[in-house]
Amino acid sequence: MTTEKTKSDQLRSIFKTIIFAIALVFMIRAFLFSPYIVEGASMNPTLHNGERLFVNKLSYSLHDIRRGDIVIIKDEAKNKHYVKRVIGLPGEKIEMKKDQLYIDDKKVSEPYLKTNRQIANNMDMELTGDFEPVQIPKNEVFVMGDNRLYSMDSRNGLGLIDEKRIVGKSEFVFYPVKKIRKTT
Repeated sequence: MTTEKTKSDQLRSIFKTIIFAIALVFMIRAFLFSPYIVEGASMNPTLHNGERLFVNKLSYSLHDIRRGDIVIIKDEAKNKHYVKRVIGLPGEKIEMKKDQLYIDDKKVSEPYLKTNRQIANNMDMELTGDFEPVQIPKNEVFVMGDNRLYSMDSRNGLGLIDEKRIVGKSEFVFYPVKKIRKTT
């Protein structure tokens, strides 16, 4: 009888452990980190189609959104997610003149565009077309893809992004394994 009770206790303990582990994974995925798949070329060469990202959902509970952050944006109407880079923050005036970003009338460097800028120059094109000044309202951000020639973003389809639509900040690529890296 002792052996049967011991086996029963062991099975019950294993079952509780499995249930706890499943609940823990669900909670972590729901509230802390979640995987996302990059779809399309709008963030090349920073991110590539098919790469898998871990996204920190808690990040913006701890600090404000920052320029340069790579974020996941939820589009509930289309049941889609987009991966973009934050370019302009609430209260700022943003514009593009002769392929140069200006925020509040000051030139801003975008070193992550070096490769794509060279490609555009070789095609005798500007990477980012000019646009008139945009004043970013409170609680919204302006986003663009790094591959500006092939990106739907705040300039041409997504519009300004309400901060509530931002799922979280991309932290690192975890697949393919040979290309594991931070994304910021």
